[in-house]
Order: sequence, then C-alpha cells, then structure tokens
Amino acid sequence: MFEIEKSTASAWFRQLRDDIVVAFEALEDSHDTGPFAAAQPGRFEVKETKRHSDDGSDAGGGLMSVMRGGRVFEKVGVNVSTVYGTLGERAQHAMAARKGIPGMTEDPRFWASGISLVAHMQNPHVPAVHMNTRMFWTPHAWWFGGGSDLNPCIEYEDDTAHFHSVQKAHLDPHGPGHYPRLKEWADEYFYIPHRKRARGVGGIFMDDYCTGDWTADFALTQDIGRAFLPAFLPLVEKRRVQGFDDADKNTQLVHRGLYAEYNLVYDRGTKFGLETGHDPDAVLMSLPPLAKWV
Repeated sequence: MFEIEKSTASAWFRQLRDDIVVAFEALEDSHDTGPFAAAQPGRFEVKETKRHSDDGSDAGGGLMSVMRGGRVFEKVGVNVSTVYGTLGERAQHAMAARKGIPGMTEDPRFWASGISLVAHMQNPHVPAVHMNTRMFWTPHAWWFGGGSDLNPCIEYEDDTAHFHSVQKAHLDPHGPGHYPRLKEWADEYFYIPHRKRARGVGGIFMDDYCTGDWTADFALTQDIGRAFLPAFLPLVEKRRVQGFDDADKNTQLVHRGLYAEYNLVYDRGTKFGLETGHDPDAVLMSLPPLAKWV
C-alpha cells in the first residue's frame, strides 16, 4: 500500500534537486560583474549518503550536494534522501508532529523522503535562503511538510515583497486560504524564543499536513517546491553585483550566528535527522561556513 505514492514523491524531490543544482551552477557561470566575478565558478560536490539500521541492514540514503567558495554562493547544500526503517522511542519524540500515533509502538515502521536546501551567500546584500519539502509515511498515518523562508542580513523591502508574492501566486490556485495560513505558520515556526525575534523575513511553512486527499496534498507540496526558484533567483541576480564593505560583512556574520542558533536548538528536521541515524554531515549542512557572536 502506498508504494506508488512513495515512489512518485521520491522521484519528484530528486527532480526538484536536479533543477535547482543546474540553476545554481548557471548563476555561478553568469556572474561576470561585481564582487567575486574574477573567481572560478563554483561547482557542487556530490556525495552519496547511506543509512543503516541497528542490525546493519540497509535503511536508505540519498545525495548530499554541497558547493563551497563559489562566485555567488559561499556555501550551499542541496540534499535529497529517501530513508526507512523503524522509529525508536527517541526518534518518535523527535518527530515534528504526530506523536503518539495509535499503533506506532506495536509497528514503528516509517518511510520518509524529501529535499532540503540552505544557501549562504558571498555578498551580504544577497539573502540567505532555506527550502525543504518532504513526505512522511507510517502504516498508521502519512503527511507532508516543508516550505521556504528568506534570511537577509540586510533587508530590502522589495526583495521581501517579491519572495512572498511569488509564493502566494503558487499557493492561491490551491485555495485563497493557503498562503495566509502557511505564512503565519512560517512566522511562528522560524521564531527564535531566546532572542525574541524572527530569524528572517518569513515565507511559507507547513507540517503534519494531511487532508486525506494524497493527490491534492502532493500537488500543494510540489507547488511549494516550484515556487522556490522564481522567488529566489531574481533576488540573487539583482543583489550579487552590489559592492559591500567590512561593516556589511560583519552584519552578515552576526546574522549567521543567529541562523546557527536556531538550527541547532529548535529546528525539528535537525533533531529528527540526528535521532534517526542519518549522515550527520548531511543533517548539519545547513550550518554556515563562518559565523560570529558578539
């Protein structure tokens, strides 16, 4: 049961990964004016990841694709994975939602697939960004999750407006209530309680999303993924040519410290990935290459 749906979702996440990798390397090639234009264009290093159960049996894996030190991207990771096995007690508690599913204790099998992306940029005027979409299945329940959010260290209101407007345009065909609901969800999720502030300018986010109509829910998840490139690429193309000074770079490094705090303390995906034994380098690829605390 659900084998076709799982295969379809996994293939979609892989295709989205491929499209993004191609687009990001094209950005590197086209950057011929402004800061870092004289550097060699960046390329993704691709590593196959493997996961094993406690008894050593295969438990899935994926691809970790990371670009470092490019013209445009200082560090960007685009990971895709499909993993399966059984959920231990700690892993069940680390799940984003659906704790205490009836029957889970007796049959703790699970399957999960998704794409996860985090980009930290060379130029402080270009915003950092995060995106992920995923599907989770157990014999007792299934759901989707994910979204994308913008994390500028130097905010431009027109950039923020563009990012949100593209996401709204992709969500509106699924019903006018989706965008405001997912925007509010993102504002709540990407909030840093100990700093009493948001980590960026928001976006869209959903978790534990299941209406019971798999086809409709998957279509919504796909459009969250499809919105990413048209929402983000124009911002990169516009800001990557701007000059910056040491003060701008310092602002970027301090903001990255905020980003690292959130991902290590609050992010549910980080907790779940580590608790289920996934490659820690892949789980922690979201961390910036350099950051600063003052």
